[in-house]
Amino acid sequence: MTHLTADSIAELFVGAVALTKNGDKVSPRGMATREVLNVTMRLTQPRARLLCAPPARIINPAFAVAETVWYLSGTDAPWIHEFNGRLRHYADDGVLKGAYGPRMRNWAGRIDQLQRVVEILKDDPDSRRALIQLYDPAQDAAGHKDVPCTLGFRFHLRAGRLHMTTSMRGQDVWIGLPYDLFFYTTLHELVAGWLDAELGEYHHQVGSLHVYERDLEQADGLTDVNASQVMPALATPWEGFDKLLDRVEAGDETGHPTWGSMAATMRSYRLWKDGARQEAQRIATTVDGPLGEALIHWYGELNRRAGASVPSAAEG
Repeated sequence: MTHLTADSIAELFVGAVALTKNGDKVSPRGMATREVLNVTMRLTQPRARLLCAPPARIINPAFAVAETVWYLSGTDAPWIHEFNGRLRHYADDGVLKGAYGPRMRNWAGRIDQLQRVVEILKDDPDSRRALIQLYDPAQDAAGHKDVPCTLGFRFHLRAGRLHMTTSMRGQDVWIGLPYDLFFYTTLHELVAGWLDAELGEYHHQVGSLHVYERDLEQADGLTDVNASQVMPALATPWEGFDKLLDRVEAGDETGHPTWGSMAATMRSYRLWKDGARQEAQRIATTVDGPLGEALIHWYGELNRRAGASVPSAAEG
């Protein structure tokens, strides 16, 4: 088993990319890939979660935010396609059957696993039973296009610190890892806040860590990358949390500075997609911290691609 440890997502990403570039050649479903089996990663500062590594890897922070809100809301609603149109290729009859949200917040139509994690750890802080299960053989053996890469999450509250572990059957390091870790560490931070616990370490366990050969040329350009900034706190009460998510998704005022930045990021990107690009860029300049910086970089990347007639990236 291979272990990687870093203080920020940028450092972890660089290590994971370097590792997979030298992996074994395999071609699941006919797609040429470099793969390393059984990798564990440890992120010591989970709030250093937003990757911004120009020029080699510039992610769409609006999609990172939107996907996080989509999961936490417990929905499989198609509005997520506004932020990543490529997801439509994985939908069956317009629905992403592997969407994490309904499984996490409404398993079998009746269990809010997120709420149960908080209840379990409040009742028994030393519990080993605080987990969220995502992979469901009853659904995922049916042959639909979207099968969860994530198996589930485990939470351990020890000495006043909440540690979280994610288990994955597979992880695409170049495209998927930056977005996945943004969501997972947001979930980690929120649960810690609901338990009045300090934020502990984030652990990431992957059966197949891989990079597609189509992305190797870009990955070769990943050299010096600055450590990711620590994002402002997201802690918010459980009571009213779902209404807060609704306001963020709508791009409305939230009354919370960090969630307000998330809402503004989504609002800005919707304007960009609608062609109101000056207003989108103006809003981006008002978003404080790493999110605003990443959004400005993303718009610059989209302008560059448009000028070079480069097809949109998977996350565009």
